Formats: sequence, C-alpha cells, structure tokens
Amino acid sequence: MTGDGPLSEVKFLTVQETAEALRVSKMTVYRLVHDGVLPAIRTGRSFRVPEQAVHDYLQKTRTDLNRSG
Repeated sequence: MTGDGPLSEVKFLTVQETAEALRVSKMTVYRLVHDGVLPAIRTGRSFRVPEQAVHDYLQKTRTDLNRSG
C-alpha cells in the first residue's frame, strides 16, 4: 500500500492531545468517544481521534452555542 491515498493525510490525536485541544479532561474525551459524539479508532487499549473530528466537533459546538444564544 502506498502513502498516496486519503488515509495518508489523516492525523490522529491521542486522548491526552484531544483533551488539551478541547480544554477538557481526558475523562470527558472518553465519555464523548463512548457516547458516539466524537469518532475514534481503537488501537490495542488506546483510542485515537482523527484531528478533523476535533475540528468538526468544535465547529458544531460553536454553531450550537450561537443558535441557543
């Protein structure tokens, strides 16, 4: 398999990196993943979250806040 496909451009974040990006606890990230709010893949005993999913989540949350205010 070559590195030319779309997966070669996907960057995955650890739970810690995701928590730092969202400015929440690691437990909150685990909760978002387990609730299906934030997509992730499991590698062994660890989760990895696509960086784009974090951007999408922040955009959606920001949009939702603008609607409720």
